[in-house]
Amino acid sequence: MSVSLTPHRPMSPRRVRVAALAAAALIASALAIAISAAEPAAASARAAVDSSDPDAPHKPFWARRETGYLKTADGALLRYSVLLPAKQGRFPVALIYSGYDTGEIGGAAYLRNDVTFSMDLDAKLVRAGYAVMGVNARATGCSEGAPFSVLGPKYGEDGRDAVEFAAAQPWSNGNVGMYGWSWGGMSQIATAPHRPPHLKAIAPGMVLGDQRLDNTAPGGVTGYAMVHGWRGYLLERWAAVEASAQAAGDTRCLQQLERNIVTENETSAVRWQMQHPLRDAAVEETRLSARTHLIDVPVLSMEAFQDEATSTRGDYYQQTLDPQRTWLLQTNGPHDLYEALQYQALLVEFFDRFVKGIDNGFDKRPHLTVWVDTATDTNSRPHAYMEAAAPGWTFTTQALFPPVEPLALSLSAGGRLTVEPHGSGDADAYAYPVPGPDADAEMGKDYWGPLAADWRKGSLAYTSEPLDRDVLAYGPASADLWVSSDGPDFDIQVTVTEVRPDGQEMFLQRGWLRVSDRAIDEHRSTPVRPVLIDLPESILPLRPDEPVLARVEINKFAAVFHKGSRMRIWIDTPSATGLYQFNYVALPATNRVWHDAAHPSRFVVGELRDVAFPPRGANCGAVLKQPCRADPLSAAAD
Repeated sequence: MSVSLTPHRPMSPRRVRVAALAAAALIASALAIAISAAEPAAASARAAVDSSDPDAPHKPFWARRETGYLKTADGALLRYSVLLPAKQGRFPVALIYSGYDTGEIGGAAYLRNDVTFSMDLDAKLVRAGYAVMGVNARATGCSEGAPFSVLGPKYGEDGRDAVEFAAAQPWSNGNVGMYGWSWGGMSQIATAPHRPPHLKAIAPGMVLGDQRLDNTAPGGVTGYAMVHGWRGYLLERWAAVEASAQAAGDTRCLQQLERNIVTENETSAVRWQMQHPLRDAAVEETRLSARTHLIDVPVLSMEAFQDEATSTRGDYYQQTLDPQRTWLLQTNGPHDLYEALQYQALLVEFFDRFVKGIDNGFDKRPHLTVWVDTATDTNSRPHAYMEAAAPGWTFTTQALFPPVEPLALSLSAGGRLTVEPHGSGDADAYAYPVPGPDADAEMGKDYWGPLAADWRKGSLAYTSEPLDRDVLAYGPASADLWVSSDGPDFDIQVTVTEVRPDGQEMFLQRGWLRVSDRAIDEHRSTPVRPVLIDLPESILPLRPDEPVLARVEINKFAAVFHKGSRMRIWIDTPSATGLYQFNYVALPATNRVWHDAAHPSRFVVGELRDVAFPPRGANCGAVLKQPCRADPLSAAAD
């Protein structure tokens, strides 16, 4: 292991509004262009101006733009746009594919930086000699076809067809790499299992590997707010598609967009979630991680620990890949950190190695890179906010999944976490439901929300003694809680924090569990990660006041608990975390957490040894998505 020390954007106003309310020749011959238009840069440039106004149009960074429709294997026509470099010849292709506005890259809205993904990253790729191609999924934007489905089976099949179409074009040299995050990342792990012959590499970021446990029901706790808010964001991104089509006088696109809005309303993600409240065949069909073991190209994966939109789980899809052909970058922070300039440079280097075929040594890089204490300039504008993000320090390992040593602390009387094998004392009771404080739930702002008026009755906290040594916690963690209730079911939220010697408490991570969904797969679970069975037949209601073991999965994180700091976990009712808001079981009850010899409740975190790190932690308030507050349990707070 080595360590190097280095001395989402926040959501724009439009995003804030929404959040408040995702055989080669045969294939090539089938993928004919239905409509194609070449647009020289000079024509676009007439509308572009130089201005210090960040909302003024940007000048095109491409020599020529081509737009049109590609035909999928079943005849659906998908809208695409291609931005070509200045030099002549054939180019390797960087493909971004989603249901947002990717089919309109280079259009009028795009030139105003009204774009889902990153215009600056596209420009970097074009200048590096790549043809940048954006494609809209079927029934989204101006693309035709049906049905609308966020992660349905057609998504990956169409992605395969888009790759082969790109490889067959006269401006392409036949080598294709896919990039992008969020829906643009999921498209890659949906497409690559189909093994399109001309796909050379993928770079997915911030994905949903299992739509249910990653997003719509973490730990089995249902949440409609995320999907509802996302749907509003989707329609807003289609407004950018409309603006570009209107500016271009593209009647066909506008008419199809109107049809797609109607189709989306009839088959929306919100409706789909309501129709499938538990895991069934339809839910399982969208689980991308069930097929990622078929991926046979190099992968550069990125994930953010406090990702407010997709979480950091990804259903652990990286564990299904070839570890010798996979590189993973993890960081604290939000969903859009894929835009960080340091990551952009890494992405181009990855593509240069595996799409261009340049022997630049990327394949000799450590397979795991973790950014810790990542921070940015909070005063800069939206895209620049993410681009400026950089780690406070970094560690790397050659092992994609370095082994950790489970560090177990027992819950005990008096709100203590101890190193003893088990705790002691009577069970601790708390009133339910009293939601815990929000965390990072206001876009563009890292913060703790206020405590509920009756938080002392509605939550429990367990805190260790000051640590006698430094501990680097890494990966998922598990809160193994013996719990009971006088109700039939309830939902648990566990929040992990660091209590610093100066009396500040830093947010690190959270996890959730619907107690009736507590059955775990014993063969796949580890001391630091419970794996839920999460099937209707495994649902187990509670018997009144009878304790049961409920293992709560804490999402992955990386943090140093420095000597003198204390570890703490809070137990309460689920509250807003990023864009996640929960429809928790609302039946009032008295819940209990047991911690005697017969019911050894524990908090188990993975400790990574033999990693050098700075002697002091980052200043409170400086670390992305890890806000600080005055310790509410301190004597001063009383």
